[in-house]
Amino acid sequence: MIPLVHEDRDRRGQGRYRLTDTGSGHVWGVCAEVEGLFREPRRGTYELFGWVPEATELCGWVGSRVWLVPEDRALDAWLLEDAESHGRHPGTDGLVLICLDGYDGPPEGHRAPVRLHDGYRWLGSCREFARVLPPEQAEPPLVLRGLAPSDRLRGALAAGTRRALDLGESWLEIRDDSGEPLTDRLLRPKVRTWRRSSHDTKLIDLELEGDLVPVPGHAQPIWERRLAGPPDTPGAWAGLDTRQRGAWLDLVRERGCRFEHHDRPAGRTYELDGRHITDEPGLYLALGEAVNGPGGYFGGCLHALVDCLRGNFGYTAPAQLLWRDAVTAREHLSRVLTPEGEPYDLAATVLEVLAEGGMNVTCT
Repeated sequence: MIPLVHEDRDRRGQGRYRLTDTGSGHVWGVCAEVEGLFREPRRGTYELFGWVPEATELCGWVGSRVWLVPEDRALDAWLLEDAESHGRHPGTDGLVLICLDGYDGPPEGHRAPVRLHDGYRWLGSCREFARVLPPEQAEPPLVLRGLAPSDRLRGALAAGTRRALDLGESWLEIRDDSGEPLTDRLLRPKVRTWRRSSHDTKLIDLELEGDLVPVPGHAQPIWERRLAGPPDTPGAWAGLDTRQRGAWLDLVRERGCRFEHHDRPAGRTYELDGRHITDEPGLYLALGEAVNGPGGYFGGCLHALVDCLRGNFGYTAPAQLLWRDAVTAREHLSRVLTPEGEPYDLAATVLEVLAEGGMNVTCT
């Protein structure tokens, strides 16, 4: 007999993870642990021939957004996301870069010099590049441990047919330990197998196969902190590096766009702590907390900031913003690069966007 979770029972707060049918909203089951969510995603590999660095040699993490800019400007710049470097290929003049696979990368047939930058500085140049195809690897399963299944899932497992075990398009909804939605992952899960849980014989371990965008290892500590509950003091992200701040901002964005915010009355004064704005994620994290408190969201890029200023994200124009220690942002963000490598002043641009949205900013 497979244990079940009654569909008319509110499961909020009783498990971090909920598998939900996207069409009907039916909850397949609830559990507190998922295996296979945290792992390194599939990455693409590029070898840059004739690599000439512009500052220091690249080794380790390079940047969340690395742009390849054709020197002849005949084509638009190409994006490599979350790029890492293994250094120079032994015995060659080539540099090896790996990045998240599945994004729009450079065309395979391009055989001309390119320059690279990370949005803040030029990194170097190469005479040409080539993509190295990775070996085919089977994706590991996603295991929902200690799952309390619904009666519908119970029936599907009992039937055991291929059609019954194809759960169709589903959300893996993820909640923090306070029961509040944190984020989700879209799946097309098929049941590979199931067994009674070793944690509790009334529950099951459900093994699924299907496409999943995993959470990379560098982001796992950030997720574990946020799964414990939302921060209760501002600046919990301040000690993180740029890569981890980006992971924190991703969760802030996903959670912030999920909730309906009640806009505060016009005329309010906000205070922004600018001491830790040393990179772009830090800029939007600090701004989000200034408007919406610890862990708050108020844009994750310029376009999103414009949307937030229009309403429905806790703010009503006009208002005042006291930006303390604004010199830090000016020092680090006054000369950043567009995808094509053109310098611009991000700090000044944000001030202009805020002013156009009815936020009167005073910098100290």
